[in-house]
Amino acid sequence: MSGADTAPSFLKPAVALPFLLVALIWGSTWFVITGQIGAVPASWSVAWRFALATPAMFLVAIAMRKSLKLGKAGQLLAFAVGLTQFCGNYNFVYRAEMHLTSGIVAVMIGLLLVPNAILARVLLKQPITLRFAVGSLIAIGGLALLLLHEAHEAPLGGKVVLGTVFALIAMMCASVSNVIQANDTGRALPMVSLLSWAMLYGTICDVLLALVFAGPPVIPHDARYWMGTAYLAILGSVVTFPLYYTLIRQLGAGKAAYNGVAVIVIAMFISTLFEGYRWSPLAIAGAGLATVGLVVALMSRSPSR
Repeated sequence: MSGADTAPSFLKPAVALPFLLVALIWGSTWFVITGQIGAVPASWSVAWRFALATPAMFLVAIAMRKSLKLGKAGQLLAFAVGLTQFCGNYNFVYRAEMHLTSGIVAVMIGLLLVPNAILARVLLKQPITLRFAVGSLIAIGGLALLLLHEAHEAPLGGKVVLGTVFALIAMMCASVSNVIQANDTGRALPMVSLLSWAMLYGTICDVLLALVFAGPPVIPHDARYWMGTAYLAILGSVVTFPLYYTLIRQLGAGKAAYNGVAVIVIAMFISTLFEGYRWSPLAIAGAGLATVGLVVALMSRSPSR
């Protein structure tokens, strides 16, 4: 019997509650990030976020009595995940939100399923179905309409092309991390242990990057900044990453990735309320196509046996 037949139902509380919690938190983090840029260089905001998240993640691993010994191969994998996910991805996400609204950046990152599929085919020999390819093309068409609308509006200074490039680089970093952690070495390691070391390595890289490109540490005195940082570190990182990877193990990567569609909807709704995002017919059509394309693409991916 296939994993698709035995995977837990979305309707079960043990699955539905974590699924909704991750979607709500990650959907809101896109807007919270906008409060972390401007007064503080983006590189230092990322560094402070994971400087708070890393010790908390280690405490979670210890509390769960998971071994922190990964071995040489595990440590190398943790470093690669930290470099791509917790350094590269987030540094470029923060920079993208300097030029694009948070909802648009969320849509672009949500489309990492496309490079995910390509990299998984190359590195893990996972097939790409026709339905997935068609859905991806539909979603890309929707994204193009959203970015065209953004170029017309340009609410954050007109550097839409630069913001788009940053978001695409962030998406590729996240995609590399997603795929490499799914190899044989990653599957054999306790999830929270791998994440703990990956966050530590990512934090070290974040600090070095900030020192090189932003100079000495910038420590803000605004309490709201630190409240936002704590929210992103604890809820947006320590709580959500273990929950999300647990969902992947319960549902399979395909069904768990429906979370990305929910995140986009929540992020766009929050962007409308707090960033003044204006829904032109072009934007409505783009959001609709992107969502339909993601759903079509995701429906083609079933859990492995």
